[in-house]
Amino acid sequence: MDKTITTGKFKDRPPLQDSNGSVVPAKSGCRNCSKLKIFLGALAFSFFAKGLSGSYMKSMSSQIERRFEISSSIVGIIDGSFELGNLMVMILVSYLGPRVHRPKVIAVGCLIMSLGAFLSVMPQFLMGRYNYERIAVTVDNSSTSVSACSPASSVGHPVSDTTETPNTMKNPGCEKTSNSYLWLFVLMGNLLRGIGEAPVMPLGVSYIDDFSKEENSAFYIGLVRSSGMFGPTLGFLLGSFCASLWVDIGIADIDAISINPKDTRWVGAWWLGLLICGAVNFIASLPFWFLPYSLLKEGEEQNLKISHLPVQDHCKIDPSVQPQLKFSEAVKDFLPTLKKLFGNSVFLVYVFLTILQYNSLVGLITYETKFMEQQFNVSVARAIFLVGVILLPITILGMFLGGYLIKKFKLDITGITKFACISFIVAYLLNLLYFTCSCEVLQLAGLTVPYSGLKQLSSPKNSFMASCNADCSCEVDQWDPVCGDNGITYMTACFAGCTSSTGTGKNMVFHNCSCVEAQGHGLGNSAVLGQCQRESCTKAFPYFLALQTACAFILALGGTPTYMIMFRSVSPDLKSFAVGIETLGGRVLGGLPAPIYFGALIDETCLKWGTKSCGGSGSCRVYDTKAFRNVYLGLIAGLRAGCSLLYIVLFVLIMRRFKPDDKEMTDIKNAERPTSKEPATVNKKEILPGAQTSEESEETYM
Repeated sequence: MDKTITTGKFKDRPPLQDSNGSVVPAKSGCRNCSKLKIFLGALAFSFFAKGLSGSYMKSMSSQIERRFEISSSIVGIIDGSFELGNLMVMILVSYLGPRVHRPKVIAVGCLIMSLGAFLSVMPQFLMGRYNYERIAVTVDNSSTSVSACSPASSVGHPVSDTTETPNTMKNPGCEKTSNSYLWLFVLMGNLLRGIGEAPVMPLGVSYIDDFSKEENSAFYIGLVRSSGMFGPTLGFLLGSFCASLWVDIGIADIDAISINPKDTRWVGAWWLGLLICGAVNFIASLPFWFLPYSLLKEGEEQNLKISHLPVQDHCKIDPSVQPQLKFSEAVKDFLPTLKKLFGNSVFLVYVFLTILQYNSLVGLITYETKFMEQQFNVSVARAIFLVGVILLPITILGMFLGGYLIKKFKLDITGITKFACISFIVAYLLNLLYFTCSCEVLQLAGLTVPYSGLKQLSSPKNSFMASCNADCSCEVDQWDPVCGDNGITYMTACFAGCTSSTGTGKNMVFHNCSCVEAQGHGLGNSAVLGQCQRESCTKAFPYFLALQTACAFILALGGTPTYMIMFRSVSPDLKSFAVGIETLGGRVLGGLPAPIYFGALIDETCLKWGTKSCGGSGSCRVYDTKAFRNVYLGLIAGLRAGCSLLYIVLFVLIMRRFKPDDKEMTDIKNAERPTSKEPATVNKKEILPGAQTSEESEETYM
């Protein structure tokens, strides 16, 4: 921009005055405003708000799966709808970014995110109470003992949490309610969140980079992104709290519920946190309405000549002098601009790298709590809590430290790339150690072990019945697991051959279990509600958590340097567009398909599907933990192997292009400088106040 601004446009405007009526120097007024600092704070809070909503939705994926009785692949579609929302507007927002009022567009985005969160809550108020799958039992005349193994229990219909009697008649409207598609409200709400979040990253980051000093840009961006990471941390903590509460809190008798948060049928109050997320996103939109279209370049206010601006408040720009957007010109320039951007080989490799990183990261985060629950016998609430209090703070520290090291050592693009490449490869090698965290498969009679309890089944199909429960008339589609004294889990007390019980609710104990007695070898013949614990899995969990923490820190350490590669490898006028294209590619080809194919492959490892209250397949109750581990960790390792290769390619390209004291590159710059008059004229017309305009900067970045 021109360093000297004439007064002709502002000669009719009154001078800036204080409360006493005296003229205040423009320089002092700017210092008092600190608009850039206000924008940094507002953007950090918007990052916090979107991180809060995003991480909360990720943490509630298993709760949503169980509440709506859907498969993991459907949950992946719901999760991917967020990326679809980004796809719908990302290119437009990022391309038009420098030509629109960026703070106000971000404000609108925050309001749309708020609306999406509130829309996702609607099914909770439209659906009935949650009735989890449960075996039907009969009450003896004494009313103190119930029988699971009896012909009367063969009705096969699960009962609700408020009754112990079998439901012998179907409700005429039951099938319709059971097969409803109310989860589409959650999908549409997630879609709106994606639309609303689209402008926050590209417009916010480009706004900072345009109006801050070059040496401060990386630090500011790292500070904003690391501050925003407190949102995911709090989101996971909020998710942990809500997951520990019963879904129908306030209207259900908690004492009558016979399952606990470790049970795969447990559904937490998934909707409660969404109300909080919607309110926080609404608050985040407020400051942006009061921020200006553009600012002075940081540090330039000290160089302004006050005599040239005796009456101007530099913190505010009259809307009449803002550049007017001509849509026809913007569309006409779109394809040439896109061609120019993708003609940059460094940026092209960076986009491919981003796509693979998105795939691995989104797949990992979406199903992390499910993996921890199935592998290590921890409740979803505890898994979410550990992610929130351990992994995310470590990630925040790594991101902040990465940005600080760039500023501290004043790393150029080659140093930044070397730093990012080494940190990722080290993290990848540590990632391979995940496979050593082995865990035994749950011993489930009729599914993973035969009723004799001696060897693993070669084919679990048609092995549910045995001589010990042949007279019980058990239904194979029921799931209400019990743990026998012999350490083997049975799908229901009926399959364990139990004929009596004591206690009620969570404290119910089944006795005279013929299948348990046959395998018990004198250990007993009773069973308690819930799956049996796997001690080896519990012992391996701290090791897994420590390894995951180390990987998260090293990956985050190289996160900010990796992000800065893009800014240092494209020309200044293309930075906003580059952010949009990079984010779009990552979300469309990474964030959108990853949860779907991760979920579909995880579904293939399911051993027992639940049954809806009126029939039909529900969510998965138990997985083959070994197959689950190989699929989940194998996908992540494969994707990150590709990332490691692209990091090396990126490093080689940058070392060739940005060699220090490269005599050939200097000659090219000097040769191109006299012939770049026409492009310089075009750029001068489109450039924003405060943006870089030097020809040397343009040539260096390209």
